[in-house]
Amino acid sequence: MKHAIETVGLTKRYGSLTAVNKLDLKVEHGTVHGFLGPNGAGKTTTIKILMGLLRPDEGTIKILDREIRGDTPEARLKVGYMPELPRFPKHLKGWELLDIYGKMYGMTTQQRGEQIPKLLEMVGLKGREKDLIGKYSKGMQQRLGIAQALLNEPELVILDEPSLGLDPVGMVEVRELVREIAKEGRTVFLSSHLLFEVEQVCTHITIIHKGVALASDTIQNIYSKLSGSSTLHVELATPSDIIVEALKKLSFVSDVTPDGNMLTIELKTNDDVRPQISQEITKLGGVIVSMNLKGQTLEDVFMQLITKTGGEK
Repeated sequence: MKHAIETVGLTKRYGSLTAVNKLDLKVEHGTVHGFLGPNGAGKTTTIKILMGLLRPDEGTIKILDREIRGDTPEARLKVGYMPELPRFPKHLKGWELLDIYGKMYGMTTQQRGEQIPKLLEMVGLKGREKDLIGKYSKGMQQRLGIAQALLNEPELVILDEPSLGLDPVGMVEVRELVREIAKEGRTVFLSSHLLFEVEQVCTHITIIHKGVALASDTIQNIYSKLSGSSTLHVELATPSDIIVEALKKLSFVSDVTPDGNMLTIELKTNDDVRPQISQEITKLGGVIVSMNLKGQTLEDVFMQLITKTGGEK
């Protein structure tokens, strides 16, 4: 199985507004794929179409190698889904909610009895499973939502803004859960507007704006295609014109600007060439006090793509 999700020409309109515009999306099996875009880009609309909650106006959809046409529940039996801002009945206990969902999935009493405690422990709710959901914090409810998405042991897990509204501690907890899910060999499709979060956990990304996919590849490939050159800041124990001139002659260096003991080295590559730089400086008798490589971040790449298509700066 090559693609856990594949769409061709996916389009959804609301009157004169095109929310998703001929979207071609491929999510490889076994990856953590980030789905990025500003508010109103079409992320949640796309996910709702994938889950059968909305009907597309055009295009085809395949999930786990099976073509989806309208509401096809049996095709989604191996898909786990947590919507944006999940809302659960406050009068239920945590384990009761999962038990109800398990019955809806057709799980036997024995299956529910084995799976629910395992998931509660995985998401950090062991010991709180008998508390009312109304007493859960926002982070606990998000973690319960992730447990619900994993209940049917899915091959594909779709999470729509799983860190939305969480404090920094809650965000870290969610990132760790995503890593745990990926370690089990599941495919994770993660919608988010938090670029740092995506950079931390995702292997692949698709950037969408105004319903159109602007880029889709591994994070490293997108960096290499779109990001500018990196800059290396090196502090030497003693200034040296000989070292400056030698560094300028290296094939991957475009310029070197000395400022006292500090050297600002402009690179022609996004590869990590610190070992070669260190070797050259040491060979000429230089002593390195510090070295800091600054490349473009995912935010830089994201803004570069968005502004090219007329998005707001």
